[in-house]
Amino acid sequence: MSPADPSSPDLPRREAAPPVPTNPRGYLIECLDLHTEGEPLRVILSGFPTPAGSTVLARRRDAQARLDHLRRALMWEPRGHADMYGALLVPPERADSHFGVLFMHNEGYSTMCGHGVLALGRAAVETGRVSLTEPETHVAIDTPAGQVHATVASRDGTVEGVRFRNVPSWVAALDAFVDVPGLGRVTYDLAFGGAFYAYVEAGSLGLGCAPTDRDDLVGAARAIKETVQTEAPPTHPDDPDLGFLYGVIFTGRATAGRDRHSRHVCVFADGEVDRSPTGTGVSGRLAILRARHEVDVGEWIVIESIIGSRFRCRIEEETRTHGRDAVVPEVSGRCWVTGWSTHYVDPEDPFREGFLLR
Repeated sequence: MSPADPSSPDLPRREAAPPVPTNPRGYLIECLDLHTEGEPLRVILSGFPTPAGSTVLARRRDAQARLDHLRRALMWEPRGHADMYGALLVPPERADSHFGVLFMHNEGYSTMCGHGVLALGRAAVETGRVSLTEPETHVAIDTPAGQVHATVASRDGTVEGVRFRNVPSWVAALDAFVDVPGLGRVTYDLAFGGAFYAYVEAGSLGLGCAPTDRDDLVGAARAIKETVQTEAPPTHPDDPDLGFLYGVIFTGRATAGRDRHSRHVCVFADGEVDRSPTGTGVSGRLAILRARHEVDVGEWIVIESIIGSRFRCRIEEETRTHGRDAVVPEVSGRCWVTGWSTHYVDPEDPFREGFLLR
């Protein structure tokens, strides 16, 4: 059964075209909505202008400069919410990639997104952008951080899971510390897994990693992120656009099963909380665990999220990048289609660019 066949049980169906405004003068933007282990992804399929540039990073800069009002319109209320996440499909940068992507959130544009890559693998075959081949379909995606590879596992036309091979991930600092107002001295590890994260043991600050701890975690993460970014901002050897602290990941003990290694709570962008364990975050964590000799190459571990969802991850191989030791992570997770959406951005609407109310 072709993935583009509307009779496929995995393909979202539309019985009729959605109603559209009479003589629309704004933007009609069609999206496919999914979630990966609870974390949303709104994939923009059409209606959003293509950013200019020959590379994904150049397109990211152009989107920031010219099209940010549309990011806000789709991510913020009333079409989205403070924790919405999106992906804009763009032309590929490399000849062997199927497409490129810009990831967006409540604050701007990220440099990589693991849960997004997993969902994009499924979206690619569900929409027919990439032909489904069983038992596995390989999808190459250009991200601002580099090319990544998703593998979609399927049987009898049904997607059963997705995994992806990330960019090389590496440790920038172990046991660094900053004095954070209101928190005191905070010890953290800094690693790059497509984006930079500061990893902090939640218990060291007297914090838990449960949903009921959310507000305290967000407050602490904001303070830590601001202090690190001000006093010890990370730098990337390839491009300054990649050199910023994207988020803070609190680590703690797993609670949902003996087979699980640990729990992650990732607070990124403008106080946004990841419902998944964070694909780029577990990638950086693998680099840290390897540097501490706490995980072997090829060893699968399971990391859970604040809601108990999980990613299986492993170090596929060790490598060198930018003159330092690095690992190539592989991350596996589950994702589901949640719906189609067509959004109209009316130029007469006083709230056309969205807003956030917290």
